[in-house]
Amino acid sequence: MSPSVDAHSDPLLPWLQSQVDGVLLGRRSVSGGCIHQAWCLELADGRRLFAKTNRASALPLLEAEASGLRALATVVARGDLPLVIPAPLALGQVGEQAVLLLEWLDLVPSAAAGPEGWRGFGRALAGLHRASLEAPCGPGDRLDTGFGWGEDNVIGASPQPNGWLPDWGSFFLERRLVPQLERLAALGRHLAGAEQLLALAPRWLDSHGAQPCLVHGDLWGGNAARLRDGRGALFDPAVHRGDREVDLAMAQLFGGFPTGFFSGYYEAWPLPQGHRRRVALYNLYHLLNHANLFGGGYAAQAQKVIEELLARP
Repeated sequence: MSPSVDAHSDPLLPWLQSQVDGVLLGRRSVSGGCIHQAWCLELADGRRLFAKTNRASALPLLEAEASGLRALATVVARGDLPLVIPAPLALGQVGEQAVLLLEWLDLVPSAAAGPEGWRGFGRALAGLHRASLEAPCGPGDRLDTGFGWGEDNVIGASPQPNGWLPDWGSFFLERRLVPQLERLAALGRHLAGAEQLLALAPRWLDSHGAQPCLVHGDLWGGNAARLRDGRGALFDPAVHRGDREVDLAMAQLFGGFPTGFFSGYYEAWPLPQGHRRRVALYNLYHLLNHANLFGGGYAAQAQKVIEELLARP
């Protein structure tokens, strides 16, 4: 970790000081962001806060993150769930930088949580999904219009269109797969079989009774953790109302969550028949997004998934 920044030479510190209750000593760089820079703020009374900074043009990304965190926190409070959502404390543009100030989370390594702790995390996520069906989760959220969200947001650094559609299959097709495939095509990558898959996907996704749960939307292992007090924490969301299976599917991608997490979820709220067959289709969205953001072998992985999906009876 880098040493604390001198309060007299850091142009952000006066603004940060104006947002906190206490004497701010400085900030030091920490891990925790592949898109934004992440910082630990040190206060004179021993408390710490977490901050993200980026170019001023990235302010909409931080605004979408803060909005999603508030929606998740509303549901957690409603359900009295053992989950922690870091509260957005301040958000703004300071000169040429965008800044989001959050509560500090005291995280522990995944292995240190133990299998029973992860089972509790899975049960809590099931509770969040259930509780989100009881009432709107914030401004612009509606329970009577199907699937989507009241505003567009982002998935990583990519735009994520939302709006509302009555059918889950149509929403996942038009607001998730199609925009990513169009972006990839604009980069000169056309995936064989994509049009055939798009024709089939809505029918595949409208047959299992998907409910418009509030989902995290970007639930890979880097966006969730265990706290020292035993609770689970969720952060960096890409929220919308969608099939709860999208969270469980992504939790199996990029290394995946411990098995106890899934056991706990299934105990609390079993998934409908055929959910394992939908995992690859849901995670195709994230592979396409990574292909657009990072290139590399992600387009080839997406192509393989399309071929495997089309080869199924």
